[in-house]
Amino acid sequence: MAALQDKDETKASSLADVSTGNGSSTPPADLHAPSDEKQLSEEPEPPARPDYLHGWKWALCIAAIVSSTFLYALDGTIIAVLQPQLIEEFGHIEDLAWLSVAFLLCATATNMGWGQFYGNFNAKWFYLFHIFVFEVGSAICGAAPSMNVLILGRVIAGIGGAGQYIGCMTIISTTTTMSERPVYISLTGFGWGLGTVLGPVIGGAFAQSSAGWRWSFYINLLIGAIYAPAWFFLIPNDRDPRPGTSLRARAAEIDYAGIVLQSAALVSLFLALNLGGVTLPWDSGRIIAMFVVAGVLAIALGVQQVFNLLTTEARRLLPVQFFKDRTVSILLACTAAASALINIPTFMIPLFFQLTRGDSPLDAGVRLLPFIVCMIVFFIVNGAFMSKLGYYQPWFLVGGCIVIVAASLMAFTVDQYTSVSRVYGFTVLIGAGTGMFAQAGFAIAQAVVPVDKIAPAIGIIGLAQFFGTTLFLALANSILLNDSQSKIQSILPYLSVDEIHQAILGTRSDIVKSLDSDLQSRVLAAIVGAIGKTYILVLVGGAIAAILSLAMRREKLFQGGASAPVAAMG
Repeated sequence: MAALQDKDETKASSLADVSTGNGSSTPPADLHAPSDEKQLSEEPEPPARPDYLHGWKWALCIAAIVSSTFLYALDGTIIAVLQPQLIEEFGHIEDLAWLSVAFLLCATATNMGWGQFYGNFNAKWFYLFHIFVFEVGSAICGAAPSMNVLILGRVIAGIGGAGQYIGCMTIISTTTTMSERPVYISLTGFGWGLGTVLGPVIGGAFAQSSAGWRWSFYINLLIGAIYAPAWFFLIPNDRDPRPGTSLRARAAEIDYAGIVLQSAALVSLFLALNLGGVTLPWDSGRIIAMFVVAGVLAIALGVQQVFNLLTTEARRLLPVQFFKDRTVSILLACTAAASALINIPTFMIPLFFQLTRGDSPLDAGVRLLPFIVCMIVFFIVNGAFMSKLGYYQPWFLVGGCIVIVAASLMAFTVDQYTSVSRVYGFTVLIGAGTGMFAQAGFAIAQAVVPVDKIAPAIGIIGLAQFFGTTLFLALANSILLNDSQSKIQSILPYLSVDEIHQAILGTRSDIVKSLDSDLQSRVLAAIVGAIGKTYILVLVGGAIAAILSLAMRREKLFQGGASAPVAAMG
C-alpha cells in the first residue's frame, strides 16, 4: 500500500515534469539499467478522475484539452500560405522570416521553463492563463495594422501556445491512469497532425474569401469561446502537484537562472541567424557580437546546469545526465534534424506553387496535403510496426535514405517548369521517409530509460524538436532571401534593395509583371532556385538520421506487454 500511495502522489507531476528535467538526485551510471519502480505497474491503479468526470463530461473535457494542441499546431502552419498577402499589405519583406520564427523561437525559449511551473503550481489555472495569452496573441495578429505588430502577436501566441501544449500534457497525466494514458496522449498527436494539415488550407481559404486573412487568426478566438465552458467547469481543480508546500517554497525551487540563460542564449542565436545577410551583413559587428553572446551564454548555461549553481540536481532545468547516454543523445540529434524534414517543405511547397503556377493561397495550401497526409500515415505505420517488431534502428536508416534521395531530387532537378506530378512524387517520398522516424524518439526514450527518468527524457527530446524547428526554419528563410536577392541583383542591377525584396514575390509583384517574358522567367528561376537550395537542409536532416542510425544499438524494444509507441507532437 505504501508503494501505491507513493505512486498516486507522484503521478500528478509525471508529465508536468516533461519539460523540467526533474529526475532522481543521483542519476545511475547506465540509463538503460532497469528500475525497481517498474514493479509498481503490476499493482492495481487508483482512480485518476473525480466522480463527476465520466461519460459525456469526460469526452467533452478531453476534446476541449486536445483542442488547444490543435490550435497551437494550426497557428504554426497557417502562416505558410499567407506570406504574399501580408507582404503586399505591410511590405517589409526583410522581416518575412519573423512571421514563423518569432512564433517558434518563443515556444522554444520558454518550453522547459513552463514545465517547471506546471510541476509546482495548480495546472488548471496555469493552463487557462496560457490559453488566455495565446488568444491575446491571436487577437493582436488579426487586428495588426503593421508588420511589427503582427510579429509581436506571433511572439505572444508562441509563448502562450507552448504553455498550453505543456498544460495539455500535464492535465492528461493527472486525470488518467498509467495504463490508459498512452491512448489519450495519442489524441494530442492526432490533434497536432490535424492542425498541421488544416493550417495551410484554412489560411488559404480565409485569404481567398471575402472575410480576409485576418480571420485566419480570429478563428482561434471562436474555437476558444466554444470550448471555454469545458475548460472552466470540467477540468478538475483539485490536482495539486505539491500538496502542503507553500507558494513561496514552490516559487523558490524554480531554476530561474537556467531559464534566463537558456532563453537568452536561444534568442541571441536566432537573432543572429535571422538578421544575418538580410538586415545586416554576415561580417557585421552586431551579427558577430550576437553569435559571441550566444556562445558565451550557452557555456554559462552548461556550467550552471552541470554544477547546479543557484539550483539543485533534482530541480535543474536540463537533465544533463542524458548527454552521457548514447541512445538518447542520438535520438536528440535525429529529432532535431527531423524538424527540417517537416517544416521546410511545409513552408516551401505552397510558395513554390504560388510562384510557378499562380495558385491562390487556398490552392497552394491544398497542394501541401499529399506531403503532410503521407507523413502522418507513416507516423501511424511506424508506431504500429515498431511496437510489434521491436526494432527501431532500421526505421531511421531506411527513412533517412529515402529522404536523402527525395530531397536531392527536389534540390537539384526541380525548376519552374517541372511537372506537378513529379513535385508531388518527390514531396510524398520526403513525407514517407520523415514519417518513419520523426516522432519515434519519444517512444524509444520511454523504453530505454528507467521509469523515473521517462519524464525528463521526453522533455529534452521535445526541446530538441523545438530547437530544430526554429533553427532550420531560420536557416531556410535566410537562404531563400539571401540567395534570391543576390541573383535578382545580377539580373536587374538597377533595382534598389527594397525593390528586389518585392521582386522575390515573383509573379505577384508589379515589378516582375512589368518585365518582359525573358526577364520574368529569369527572375522566377532565381527564386525557385533559392527554394531548391533550402531542400539541401532537408537532405542534411535525412543524412544525419541515416548516418547516426549506424551507431544505434541493434536492440529489441516494446516487447513483453510494453505499451505501443505514442507520437508525442512538439
